[in-house]
Amino acid sequence: MIHRRPKPWLAGALALLTALACAQGPASATDGRPYTNPLKPAKGADPWLEYYDGDYYLVTTTFTGVLGMRKSPTLAGLATAPNVQIWSDTTPTRNSNIWAPEIHFSGGHWYLYYSAGQSGTPCCGAEGTQRTHVLESAGTDPMGPYTYKSMITGSELYPANWLIDASVLRVNGRTYLVGSGRTSGSMPPSLVIAAMSNPYTVSGSWSVISKPTLGWETRGAPVNEGPEPLQRDGRTFLVYSASACDTPDYQLGQLELTGTDPLNPAAWTKKPSPVFHRDDAAGVYAPGHNGFFTSPDGTENWIVYHANDSANGTCGNGRTTRAQKFTWNADGTPNLGTPLAVGTTLPGPSGETAATPTAYTLVNRKSGKCLDVSGNSGADGANIHQWTCHGGANQKWRIEDLGNDTNRLVNVSSGKVMDTASCGTADGTDIRQWSWLNNNCQKYRLVYTATGDYVRIVNENSGKVADVADCGTADGTDVRQWTWLNNDCQQWRLVPVG
Repeated sequence: MIHRRPKPWLAGALALLTALACAQGPASATDGRPYTNPLKPAKGADPWLEYYDGDYYLVTTTFTGVLGMRKSPTLAGLATAPNVQIWSDTTPTRNSNIWAPEIHFSGGHWYLYYSAGQSGTPCCGAEGTQRTHVLESAGTDPMGPYTYKSMITGSELYPANWLIDASVLRVNGRTYLVGSGRTSGSMPPSLVIAAMSNPYTVSGSWSVISKPTLGWETRGAPVNEGPEPLQRDGRTFLVYSASACDTPDYQLGQLELTGTDPLNPAAWTKKPSPVFHRDDAAGVYAPGHNGFFTSPDGTENWIVYHANDSANGTCGNGRTTRAQKFTWNADGTPNLGTPLAVGTTLPGPSGETAATPTAYTLVNRKSGKCLDVSGNSGADGANIHQWTCHGGANQKWRIEDLGNDTNRLVNVSSGKVMDTASCGTADGTDIRQWSWLNNNCQKYRLVYTATGDYVRIVNENSGKVADVADCGTADGTDVRQWTWLNNDCQQWRLVPVG
């Protein structure tokens, strides 16, 4: 499968430098919280990880028409953080096969770049319907809410506007969009670049700056994709993915801007050998489609990427998100090292001070009270209502990603899940706890509603939301399902707890 920060309008892009600047600092004396790969064991392909204002944000490919994001104060916490839906699209030309999402900060907003295809069309291939689209956040919260801005265009791209894996490059005060595209039917997916006039519009023509010509770029199929900028000490690199993603030899290559004009193909120098590749001894295959981020204290450089656990892995949801620290060679080039085996506990990024969350409370926006299992009961059918928050285990919930854009909410005290009584679909149907039956009545989408981590809890079977009856504020007021009314009684804040 083919997959796959100042201009005046970019004032405020300082936050993005945590991912791109990668300035080398003194060694840190404080390791981060221990973490274990994978960070996302389901739907973990094409990861983008951003550290911003005390939290990590992770977004990955979904292959559907929705986008989910995880948030945690520690890298380790991403593995069990809730999958929160931040975007859903019903427009037929772009509501299928969302790939390679990235967020970039500019002018007080986050811009989310992703590729998506037309409903009912095949997901893969350079003749497909994948196009790159841009969303804009309402403010500085990376989780949105987002609105649709535009599709990235280019008549010289073949077919017209076909572009995947877009990322933002800033060099010498100008901004460019880089991605994977073609300018003719005979050209394999290659790295392309164009100047930008604002965060959602390119200006001028697209240039091809790298084609897959070396042997390690053509295994399975000739492919260059997923270009990611990495900058340090005035030097600019693009680390990209090469070969077919359904082979174990999907791997990372490197370009360096050795000239002055990023639009000139001659200004880029390709490293003749890959910089990050499979490690059979570690059981890591097809490591690729990466991103970069910096530790909270700014002293360490990290790579995030996906990989498979077997040599016969595919381009699908079996790929998992992993992260590890990297260093720099004496000649100033990045040394990404080798991909590490999963299951090994390692020190997290330096400068982490928060505890790693183990569960969450859900606090109603109207009442300020917590979602609570009545009487701390362990029985099937025990009522779920609201109660003054007291930190008890019956008010703590593990929110477990089911790998299909839904979650199950598991009560820490009872081990049982939030359930819609008798799979009812009517307004007023009770919400209770029950043993896990793996049906849609027990699956929920957490849909981001407002800044401050407020979500609506949407039942997958009924499409209705968890609602505090009659907007009551008293202890013991029932929680039921109801049609979405966009009021505070139907919004819940996710609060991490240890």
